[in-house]
Amino acid sequence: MAEKEVLIEVKNLVKKYGTGEATVFALNNVSMKVYKGEFLIILGYSGSGKSTLLNMIGGIDKVDSGEIIYKQKDVTKFNDKELTNYRREAIGYIFQFFNLLSDITIYQNIVLAPSSTKDKAEIERILDGVGLLDKKDKFPRQLSGGQQQRASIARALAKTSDMLLADEPTGALDYESGKDVLKLLQKLHKEGRTIVMVTHTKEITALADRIITMKNGQIIDERQNTPIDDVDTIDW
Repeated sequence: MAEKEVLIEVKNLVKKYGTGEATVFALNNVSMKVYKGEFLIILGYSGSGKSTLLNMIGGIDKVDSGEIIYKQKDVTKFNDKELTNYRREAIGYIFQFFNLLSDITIYQNIVLAPSSTKDKAEIERILDGVGLLDKKDKFPRQLSGGQQQRASIARALAKTSDMLLADEPTGALDYESGKDVLKLLQKLHKEGRTIVMVTHTKEITALADRIITMKNGQIIDERQNTPIDDVDTIDW
């Protein structure tokens, strides 16, 4: 069996707040890998460090110590230009609260996003793939929560990135909208996308190839998931 290709390797990552006896570790010596083509879910309650870890991988937050290796280079040592290129090349980010600009259309939210393709046909293909082609000229306020999240996924897909990072993508949605978004992520994974998703909902981990569980800023469990379930078979 061929060895899996490592996209990102995290080594001994530390992020802390406060000093002395008041020090709190958001991440405490965390090491892990992301493999090409996998659907990895990072599970944990609020305060476990899962979103902090995702933000470190995404180049959003600074580390106190440790390494994040991408293509034999340490992301934590990047200057501003290198970090911008890393975010463009490696990362498509899906946030919990969509982060769409309210005063421009869905199409404009995608085409005007940093590092997005400007090719109209390609953007329309992506919108069609997430079921929003007929909504491209609507404003975010005219869409449901689930539709807005799908628009944010389309925005992430409009970048040619190595992986999608999803921070609680169903957290701000009702149950049915959440299922629709998970179906889209599962579809994208089956098409070959690498996805790293953070959630506190244990039932959702049934969709993953691999599950990392965090608590108090540390990884307490890591396992392969077999069998992998379809979205329609899970409930939470």
